[in-house]
Amino acid sequence: MKKISFLPLIFLVLTFCSKNSHQSGFVKVSGTQFILDSNPYRFVGTNFWYGAYLGMPENRGDRGRLLKELDALHENGIDNLRILAASELMNHTRGLKPSMLNSPTEYNQDLLLGLDFLLDEMAKRDMKAVIFLNNFWEWSGGMTVWSEWFGGKPSIDPSETGDWSGYMNQSAEFYRNEKAQIAWQAFIKLIITRKNSINGKVYKDDPTIMAWQLSNEPRPGNGEEGLKHKDAFISWIHESSKFIKELAPHQLVSTGNEGIKGSLESAQLYLDAHKSEYVDYLTFQMWAKNWGWFKADDMEGTFPASLENAKSYILEHISLADSLHKPIVLSEFGLGRDLESLDLKSPVTYRNRYYQFVFSIIENKIKEGRPIAGSNFWSWGGLGIPKHEDGRWRPGHPFVGDPPQEPQGLNSVFASDKSTLEIIKKHAEFLQKKSD
Repeated sequence: MKKISFLPLIFLVLTFCSKNSHQSGFVKVSGTQFILDSNPYRFVGTNFWYGAYLGMPENRGDRGRLLKELDALHENGIDNLRILAASELMNHTRGLKPSMLNSPTEYNQDLLLGLDFLLDEMAKRDMKAVIFLNNFWEWSGGMTVWSEWFGGKPSIDPSETGDWSGYMNQSAEFYRNEKAQIAWQAFIKLIITRKNSINGKVYKDDPTIMAWQLSNEPRPGNGEEGLKHKDAFISWIHESSKFIKELAPHQLVSTGNEGIKGSLESAQLYLDAHKSEYVDYLTFQMWAKNWGWFKADDMEGTFPASLENAKSYILEHISLADSLHKPIVLSEFGLGRDLESLDLKSPVTYRNRYYQFVFSIIENKIKEGRPIAGSNFWSWGGLGIPKHEDGRWRPGHPFVGDPPQEPQGLNSVFASDKSTLEIIKKHAEFLQKKSD
């Protein structure tokens, strides 16, 4: 009887499995570029801060929705997700609940398991995560809560009082609260050295994690009072980045800063804050409406100036990145639906034009070899359906991308926004070709 060799078949099966289970390595920095597996790494990503919340087990999260969201993102070329790994219990009326930390040493195990699940599923789709570890703003607790836990004044609730300037300067007190810094670093260490309960990977050794980000939009404060925090702000960035880099030398570190707008309108302060050898790349953000460029009740009248301001802001920050010889990422930008409607069926005419414009600048600068590497639009609403009785998020409502203090659906891109997704996917295809 003739023997049949199964070696060729086994080889084909192993080859197929290898190709379909391959996960790329760590994202690295070479000069002003990101490198992944010896090739340039460029991306269009999104802000998916609530991913770990969907990933919580049993009926506390929504893992079925999370899997569908990740599939939809991947299918549209959106493979870089900026996610939250720190939220602190607070008494604010519009705060995120539940929290990752109920006290400096009491962690929400469900959310940690949710983060495990999210990262494991992202790895299966060869996605990269940028994980921010604090928040300058109140919607997830953030810096004022850390300060309050360690002797600071009770956190101002700016959504109720309207005292945003006072809140910003209170938040900046965190940089000088030594006891809060020690406790926060203990939390950082717990996260970075955590072993994933699903795949056994220690976070610091997981190439799914591209970067650790110090905070969402850290600022030195506001106005003349903010100048008093300037040196502490720069020192905090350096020392915190060094601490993370020593724990996770294979992963990148970034600040999460908004750019000049988040640096007391000072380009020099922005440069000083990002020149640390432990900060691998620069970040900046862009908010046309929040900064007064764009007005929803005069869309046609204010849109041209919004585009000009956006172009100037992007180009200025690319030049600043060049001067530090580091890559730069536009880590947040967005625009509402026409007339800022919260109705998912309403048009997205100006948003689409805005996205196309921003992407065109990024593409042109990449062609020129400039240091811009990608963007994360704000934000992914996906399959979420916001509650519209007053546009306000409450515990138990579905997550749609907009933080709890903002109208739900305000700046989110939903799975039903086909025209916007076509623009994003086309941009992703361009970036992929440039990375090949």
